[in-house]
Amino acid sequence: MGLYHPPRLYWILILAALLLSACASPRVTQGVITVELSVDQETESVEVPAGSTVEFALSAGGVVLGNLDRTDPPLYTILGEGSRVEVVRVSEEFSVDQEVVPFENQVLQNESLPAGEEYWLQLGENGLREITTRRVLENGVEVSSSVVKSVIVAQPVPQIKMVGVQKSFAPISIPGRLAYLLNGSAWVMDGTTNTRRQVVPTGDLDGRVFSLSDDGAWLLFTRSPEESATPEAGAEDSETVINSLWVARVDGEEEALFDLGVSNVVHFAGWRPGSSNVVAYSTVEPRAAAPGWQANNDVGLVTFSPAGFVRHLPDILSANPGGQYGWWGASFSWAPDGQYLAYARPDGIGTLDVQTGELSPVVEMSPFQTFGDWAWVPGISWGPAGNLLISVEHLAPQESQHFAMLAVTFSQPQGKASGESGAAESGSSTEVPVGITPGNRVTLTPETGMFAYPSTSPLREMPTGEGAFEIAYLQAIFPAQSESSRYQLVVMDRDGSNRRTLFPQVGPGLEPQRLIWSPEPLPDQAGFALAVVYQDNLWLIDVDGGEAWQITGDGLTNRVDWK
Repeated sequence: MGLYHPPRLYWILILAALLLSACASPRVTQGVITVELSVDQETESVEVPAGSTVEFALSAGGVVLGNLDRTDPPLYTILGEGSRVEVVRVSEEFSVDQEVVPFENQVLQNESLPAGEEYWLQLGENGLREITTRRVLENGVEVSSSVVKSVIVAQPVPQIKMVGVQKSFAPISIPGRLAYLLNGSAWVMDGTTNTRRQVVPTGDLDGRVFSLSDDGAWLLFTRSPEESATPEAGAEDSETVINSLWVARVDGEEEALFDLGVSNVVHFAGWRPGSSNVVAYSTVEPRAAAPGWQANNDVGLVTFSPAGFVRHLPDILSANPGGQYGWWGASFSWAPDGQYLAYARPDGIGTLDVQTGELSPVVEMSPFQTFGDWAWVPGISWGPAGNLLISVEHLAPQESQHFAMLAVTFSQPQGKASGESGAAESGSSTEVPVGITPGNRVTLTPETGMFAYPSTSPLREMPTGEGAFEIAYLQAIFPAQSESSRYQLVVMDRDGSNRRTLFPQVGPGLEPQRLIWSPEPLPDQAGFALAVVYQDNLWLIDVDGGEAWQITGDGLTNRVDWK
């Protein structure tokens, strides 16, 4: 029997297998390394494949990490033989502690009480604050502590003491009724400065509007929204209401306090001349951005009855852009006969026809560049007969501090047709200052400062029988810095002559304000008086004699009117 020879295919397969085996990479046996794990104050050794990360080693050792735990080195680190991994257990604790919030001590001065007399108006109570603290611990040891929340859970109640500051100011006889705003409430004096009545005790008058009617029977004013918002008036949330417009009866006949249903009055509200129940006003729309509003530059009318019935009349002027810097808003002033309003806005002054709503520019000017969130508006004042308008003009360029007082005359009193008679007729020949041609304009005083606020006196009959008046204004002590300057009270004749500085003769000067004339000459005096607020007190100034009298001493007065 011969030998068996495998088929040729068999040997081909054997040869192919040998060739493939020769081409394959040699197999390497993976090494093992030992690392130490330090966790929870214990240390153990763990064998892991070479090239393992910290995270793998912890998993191999059965170590579970908390959400705040950390490792040294970090989890992604590749380990070598003998490497050490430390686990730091991190925890946090929160604690809530209570802290007393001390109450404030407040002192209110009251000049109706004798000096030195005092009593407690309200006893104080401490408040309470809750403070939440977060403590971070590593392996049971505190490493940081921080306050994460502080909440007042009980507001402190201030302790208020009323202190009398009544001073022995000599009483002054005065004509008419003088009203003043003291610490958010309205007071009046009748006949003498020694007789004072509180007529609106609410404590929330904001001072933007404060005006007596021509007969002195009613006071028009604005109130802040916290107390004045009422459902009857359709008031909105206090966050979207700047103030609201109210009237109060102040003649002592009977008490009356009415909401006129008008909100957001910033620049103007005033009685129509000759009326004690018709009021014009201009409104704004509240905004979150500075200055806190967008002006409507409108003029509305509202009337009311002594019983409190309020009715809105058709608007004189609808909302409009209001020219350059119209977002700030315009101011208005009634002509003596109530047929026209003068308007003042950053780019000029003019008149508004009450019947037609037509705006007629009189003086156009370059707006003053304040570089802030406010705009300058010139003060305006009508002559007592209505054919003269006095204002302040800003002279170019926009950033300059050059301001001059000017007078603009009309060929006939505003609101009077040719041939009409009345108070304006005599004024048409007597009101226009000497040297000023009707229909022209003239500069009365250069470099007054921006807050001159000119104000004309009532007509006074001269020995010749001619009617005359005077102009009071504020003169900046430093005209080139009139935005921040204090001012002095100056009075001059209607043609700009006989200029004299009255008040203060010494001291820091007056804050910018509107000047208020007495309705008639002072008793036992030849001339009129002016009411001003100086160092937060009411003062009266005799225009002819220059004598000044301090009327209040509590340091809380900020507005005044006199009818």
